[in-house]
Amino acid sequence: MLYFLPTPIGNLDDISKRCLDILNLCDIIICEDSRVTKSLINLLNTKYNLNINPSEFYSLHTHNENEFFAKFEARKLVENIVVYVSDAGMPCISDPGVSLVEFAQQNGINYEVLSGANAALLAVAASGIVQKEFTFLGFLPNTGRDRELAVQNALNSAYPVVIYESPKRILSLIESVAKIAPTKEIFAIKEATKKFEAKFKDNAKNLVNILKNANLKGEWCVVIAGSSVVAHESITISDIDELNIPPKQKAKLLSKLTGKSVKDIYAQLTSKDSIWN
Repeated sequence: MLYFLPTPIGNLDDISKRCLDILNLCDIIICEDSRVTKSLINLLNTKYNLNINPSEFYSLHTHNENEFFAKFEARKLVENIVVYVSDAGMPCISDPGVSLVEFAQQNGINYEVLSGANAALLAVAASGIVQKEFTFLGFLPNTGRDRELAVQNALNSAYPVVIYESPKRILSLIESVAKIAPTKEIFAIKEATKKFEAKFKDNAKNLVNILKNANLKGEWCVVIAGSSVVAHESITISDIDELNIPPKQKAKLLSKLTGKSVKDIYAQLTSKDSIWN
């Protein structure tokens, strides 16, 4: 049986008893970074007097997906108790675990997703901005024109937008928003559920000045209020095709725009006869 198991995003006490029970029985762990997961297991074993000791570890991340699935034996997911965990939080949300879900579906393998911590939903609940609908963008492109387009796209959204950001780029993100929409309401939270959790809420212009004097260390989640006026000019297939980003990211964007399968679009993007080239 395959389990997708959420891990704490900061506070160890947020992990559920059911998650601990399954971890304590598991034979195999598939994870994004085995070093991070082994460290978490050591902490859990010590804190809860457990004996989590899987016989095998496998790493699955965005850079080794093809190699992983070419070598991994599907029968292991049937014959063993297998757990997939992300580095922190809910599996498959801005996380490579989604490819394992697809693999299980394609091979008729039973799986279960357990409920647990998620930084995006925590930020949504804490923001006081989201009433109902919102758009989750995960991490934006790091630099250049791709990032500029992503920020503009976020500001054009009719719904509040949720973004993950690193401490290195959080200030530049808010500065970019302030240049375009200085009065835009923004909520930002860092180190959620941890000892030094901090929340900030103001318009973009004021928030820039606040963050310039703040300790920016830690992982951030940002909620940007939706636009009352939605731009009439929409992003086209051609706009996305011109972006200098990896094929997998481009496939995800094209999938959202066209409704076609991410996998099918990726195959077309990487084909010599690609209609996207």
